[in-house]
Amino acid sequence: MAMVIASSSVVGLRPMLFSPPSFHSSQPHVHLPTTLSSHSFATTTPLLRHKCFVTKDEFSIIHNEGEAEGGEEELEEKSETILHSFSPLPLLFAAALLPGAGAVSSTFGPFVELVKSWNLPDWLVHWGHPGNMAVVLFAMGGYGTYLGFRIKYSDDVEEKAKAKDLHPKLLAGMFFFFALGATGGVTSLLTSDKPIFESPHAVTGAIGLALLTIQTILPSLFEGNPGLRNVHGILGSGIMTLFLIHAALGLQLGLSS
Repeated sequence: MAMVIASSSVVGLRPMLFSPPSFHSSQPHVHLPTTLSSHSFATTTPLLRHKCFVTKDEFSIIHNEGEAEGGEEELEEKSETILHSFSPLPLLFAAALLPGAGAVSSTFGPFVELVKSWNLPDWLVHWGHPGNMAVVLFAMGGYGTYLGFRIKYSDDVEEKAKAKDLHPKLLAGMFFFFALGATGGVTSLLTSDKPIFESPHAVTGAIGLALLTIQTILPSLFEGNPGLRNVHGILGSGIMTLFLIHAALGLQLGLSS
């Protein structure tokens, strides 16, 4: 059997053994060294190129996945949070224009004398205003605030439609009765010969009415700026919290006198 040994110096290949078919001959076996044929080199080279091509393709896929992840990170970084705020300076300016206690006392003077002439029970004069305002706060304000949250979070279309119809009516009524109740509170203090605008209860009431005025205006601006809906909800919750503090201060004022 003739054995042919290929040289390992060609493109770094390992030695390869070629076993040509054996022929029955009477001639003695002769071992002849040969080199790798051009045909075998040509068939080996495409295999190496194919392997390099697959490796490059895998690298392309990994590289593209990295670009996709980088793109998602860029999108996350580009997201913005818009914060709405307002300056309290206009409110302070408006408060500076409000009449003082002397002017208010003079304006309410004739009505206070009329109430005194009715000889109402002291408990009614003392607790009439707190009782009425408590009903307005918890019945109209509390339920109106609940309807506001149902408008924002409810998935029931019918419930949301009813809440949208009733919510503004209740809170508009609360604003009206609170404004009317403020005059009742001033009258109650003047009837009892007590100072006005000097207690924390009076200060929180004035601030609450000013914020309610802004809250009433905001819905008319929703169409041009939908982001104000969130401001409306946050401000409404803050106003209800302020009026709860206002009620507690009023109860403390009533018990101390």
